[in-house]
Amino acid sequence: MKLLAIDGNSIMNRAFYGIKLLSNSKGQFTNALTGFMNIYLKEIGEVKPDCVAVAFDLKAPTFRHKANAAYKANRKGMPEELAQQMPVIKELLGDLGIKIVQCEGYEADDILGTLSKAAADSGNECYILTGDRDSFQLVSDRVTVRLATTKETKIYTPDRIMEEYGVTPRQMIEVKALMGDTSDNISGVKGIGEKTALSLIKQEGDVKTLYEHLADIKLTPSVRTKLENGHQDAIDSRFLAEICLEAPVDKATEFYKLGEVDTEKTKALLADLEMMRLIDRLGLSGKAVESADSAVQESKLKLSDLPKFEVKPLDESVISVLGKDKTAYFIFADNKLSILCNDVIYTTEDNAIITAFMGTACEKITFEGKTAHKFAFSNGTHLENLTFCCDLAGYLLNSQSSEYTAENLCLSYKCLYRSDMGEYADLSSLPALSENLKKQLEMTEMTKLFDDIEMPLCEVLASMEFYGVKADAEGIKDFGEVLTIKIDELTLQIYM
Repeated sequence: MKLLAIDGNSIMNRAFYGIKLLSNSKGQFTNALTGFMNIYLKEIGEVKPDCVAVAFDLKAPTFRHKANAAYKANRKGMPEELAQQMPVIKELLGDLGIKIVQCEGYEADDILGTLSKAAADSGNECYILTGDRDSFQLVSDRVTVRLATTKETKIYTPDRIMEEYGVTPRQMIEVKALMGDTSDNISGVKGIGEKTALSLIKQEGDVKTLYEHLADIKLTPSVRTKLENGHQDAIDSRFLAEICLEAPVDKATEFYKLGEVDTEKTKALLADLEMMRLIDRLGLSGKAVESADSAVQESKLKLSDLPKFEVKPLDESVISVLGKDKTAYFIFADNKLSILCNDVIYTTEDNAIITAFMGTACEKITFEGKTAHKFAFSNGTHLENLTFCCDLAGYLLNSQSSEYTAENLCLSYKCLYRSDMGEYADLSSLPALSENLKKQLEMTEMTKLFDDIEMPLCEVLASMEFYGVKADAEGIKDFGEVLTIKIDELTLQIYM
């Protein structure tokens, strides 16, 4: 079996500082969550593990803190923007069937060390995902460290560590004991850097042997003095640097087998966070969630309770009765028109009938209004009485979202997505979704902005895309010449 053991704190920190601060429309921060899940999904795809464990630190002091008050005393507190995301990532991982491991008195590194050793001892493979090089000491024939960096994931095996550092993985403990680690406030031997530490450990093997042979080793007077003065510091630093391999956690690799995903909870959580793209990447799109929020639960509304719409061809007889007193919800995509009116879905691919519908006086509510406008332009007519576009309303309510699909908006604005209607799921969801979006616009006092600016602009942008925009070619050329002169002048000033 393959175990993917993840250093949760390390990856969350790397994700937080690697992605600009993001939040949903409620102000909940999501950048670390986004980065963590991007890294996780990439690693899952490459490692293809049978088991996954994510280790997190606890706030309680560890055995290292109790032994040495200076250990990590220089660390600043976690930024509040990151701290807010820590319980959320744990909730999300739990919903995805992933085991979270925490142990009072021990660090995440100790949990990773314990799980990796147990996996190797039982003949399994362990891949440690971290952004911290401290885990290099855990590398063995059955344990690989996957170091997450800004550009790539670097794979560390015993051979690679020997190639880069000239020592074995376990000797990395000895190197750190001598050189210290400022990030963890491990002193090491004052004045001994990485280059000298590596040289000494290559020669003597470990700190104990180094000090046993100190009198006989050829050293510069300066290095000898530093080592003699720093003997106790080296011993103390080695204790702090060594990862514990016997933390009291469940050591059975099979205990960390991936569990079943709680689709309902996962989609509800991600919808609340407005992380819709992640729903798609997790393969959860289109899966029915019948109680995504408390309002839906209270109403006890279920897909099975809703009426199924009958599907019929759209023809001239239907078009002829679509007057101002009618409301038609429609979707036009791939040259196919589907409309929902009077609890019946009508469909057609006939251009003449589609064009006739565009010109009817009925109130029209849709997705992707620009597409319909451009079709109308191409057939010498206009799309009449379009009063509401759900995707535009979604954008106005939250311009930071990556997608504005019917399913995503239903999740965000607490509507049941009509997945029971198959290919007509989006269309069947429009009545309830449009009403909810209208209420949201009213609550945020953006109805006038939507009606007076966004909806008219939809047709303007469609016409610009369809007809193009006139440009003053000579004016652009003249402006370019002016800029060239200014650039030359500035360049000359820089080099003077």
